[in-house]
Amino acid sequence: MTAATHSSLFPQVPETADAVLDGLDPEQREVALALHGPVCVLAGAGTGKTRAITHRIAYGVRAGILPPASVLAVTFTNRAAGEMRGRLRQLGAGGVQARTFHSAALRQLQFFWPKAVGGELPRLLERKIQLVAEAAARCRIRLDRNELRDVTSEIEWAKVTQTVPADYPAAVAKSVRDAPRDPAEIGQIYATYEQLKRDRSVIDFEDVLLLTVGILQDRPDIADQVRRQYQHFVVDEYQDVSPLQQRLLDLWLGDRDTLCVVGDASQTIYSFTGATPDHLLNFRTRHPNATVVKLVRDYRSTPQVVHLANGLLSQARGRAAEHRLELISQRDPGPEPAYTEYADEPAEAEGTARRIRDLVAAGVPAGEIAVLYRVNAQSEVYEQALADAGVPYQLRGAERFFERQEVREAGVALRGAARAGGNDSLLDGADDLPSQVRAVLSTKGWTSEPPAGSGAVRDRWESLAALVRLAEDFARVKPGATLSDLVTELDERAAAQHAPTVQGVTLASLHAAKGLEWDAVFLVGLTEGMMPITYAKTDEQVEEERRLLYVGVTRARLHLSLSWALSRSPGGRASRRPTRFLKGLRPGSGPAGAGGAGGGGGVERGAGGRRKRRGPVQCRVCGATLTEAGAMKLMRCEDCPSDMDEALYERLREWRSEQARELGQPAYCVFTDKTLMAIAERVPATDGELSSISGVGARKLERFGADVLAICAGQEGGLDHIED
Repeated sequence: MTAATHSSLFPQVPETADAVLDGLDPEQREVALALHGPVCVLAGAGTGKTRAITHRIAYGVRAGILPPASVLAVTFTNRAAGEMRGRLRQLGAGGVQARTFHSAALRQLQFFWPKAVGGELPRLLERKIQLVAEAAARCRIRLDRNELRDVTSEIEWAKVTQTVPADYPAAVAKSVRDAPRDPAEIGQIYATYEQLKRDRSVIDFEDVLLLTVGILQDRPDIADQVRRQYQHFVVDEYQDVSPLQQRLLDLWLGDRDTLCVVGDASQTIYSFTGATPDHLLNFRTRHPNATVVKLVRDYRSTPQVVHLANGLLSQARGRAAEHRLELISQRDPGPEPAYTEYADEPAEAEGTARRIRDLVAAGVPAGEIAVLYRVNAQSEVYEQALADAGVPYQLRGAERFFERQEVREAGVALRGAARAGGNDSLLDGADDLPSQVRAVLSTKGWTSEPPAGSGAVRDRWESLAALVRLAEDFARVKPGATLSDLVTELDERAAAQHAPTVQGVTLASLHAAKGLEWDAVFLVGLTEGMMPITYAKTDEQVEEERRLLYVGVTRARLHLSLSWALSRSPGGRASRRPTRFLKGLRPGSGPAGAGGAGGGGGVERGAGGRRKRRGPVQCRVCGATLTEAGAMKLMRCEDCPSDMDEALYERLREWRSEQARELGQPAYCVFTDKTLMAIAERVPATDGELSSISGVGARKLERFGADVLAICAGQEGGLDHIED
């Protein structure tokens, strides 16, 4: 390969085994050279753990110590396994097997089933949820869509923790786990589900592990054959191993100790799926002669970000905290983490969107920015704020708010109730709009108190609760509003947010962000009740919430922003408190703990914050107080008379479509419909008049101002001017 064609996409394969070690830091090199006996690598966030273990395998193979076919490297996702295989090929160790636990077990099960059991392996059930639904029906237990998902998850948890149906209720009680239904009912559904599988000769993904374990336990000859094949094991993300996966790993190993594990107890955030850091924390007890290497050189984040991450863990309690790693940043200094307090949630979303817009204008790619929150129901206000700011975004691991099943179902129910009007007995006694909405949504799962525990039922409730709050705000703005008016408002909101998926700012929950990283991360909604979440009751659950925030902090390479709102809606009582996890770390929150953030300046008050609290916005037509973002953009109640120039509005829409095509962006990234309506109503003649309209900031004024003013002045030539 010539120098002209060689690139980082096609790296040169190291010529010798020693060349594989080039570029490793001292601790990574120690990992790569530790080829004998049990090895435990404690690797903090951003410390290059995948690099260390792939170079270890490659060095062993290239040095002739590890036969490639004898090595099995296992991890938890197909993406991680694929990345590992790719790196091993680039290092000249392409014959090594890198698989997920399920993939490795399924391969062995398919090979040994005819010998161990006879006949063909039962068909693998791709999705178990339909069979769980049938099992529930046979038990005469009614489950809605979200309860069905939660019960299915409970069955998966029971199987990976090796809990049989009869023992499920006791196991739930012992684990202090919040079951989505009565544990006895779930145990009954679980038992019926297992019987249905047997009747139909199908197996699920958990059975793949269970059956492989069973064969290896019952057939020593097969276990010996597997152990002759695989003699060296590497396990990535070892803190996420379930009891069932550990049992399978023990059977693969037999009485040998040729095992290398890699993990970080401080990143254990999936205990609700059966993952436990105990196997990692007990490794040195089980293997007293183990080589233990700590990777603490952080190559991802700046010293400022790492300082905050260390400070979070310095306040942690419990067994995992006793084994925390003190990271040391290897990057040049960067900006201090920004702490911002807002008066209310819309102000927080708008302020976040403005900061993101400024970062993009400063050259940070939108795809290198993320907004991370605790629950998916928080996404809607950020979707709207980013759309208003003209910033493209994408959702990871969640549907857009108005595309969620429960929100669509709620819309149908509200529309039906609006059509029925006074003829709907459901609305008897519901005298105002909020009580009518609560009555309708109570048939869809909304209750005055949130359900216990996490999962799909809680997510569904959060979505419905957001609709109830919207109805309450809507009724305050429009005292005489009807259900039909609210349905129209919901339809308009859904239409405004129905934008094509684009490569932009990532909106994701903290759980969905694990394993990812961005140049800039905004951690939002950091209040008590959300972080930690209200249903985190025990000390262990609260500590997992702290670890979840730690994972969020360590996703940031350079820019990190942490924010919270004192109330839910504009003008609301400022009763919220910032998360306890930032106590002693954020400026002004008391004495800094060991490793505290310190020295980063004060907490900023965002637009609408304590020092610059946003006063009520009044309708320019009737003088009523406005609280909805759309109404505040128009500076009038949406049912007040509009003096919009319809012809001007259509010309602006046509111009916007051309701009969007030229820029390769959705139309809302130029201006939203509400902003165009505001322009068509006020017909600005100067830069100052145009910039006073919400949604027209300095960047958009500079980029589009001349065109818009020309169109407002009736100069059609403005449509021909396209910005580059």
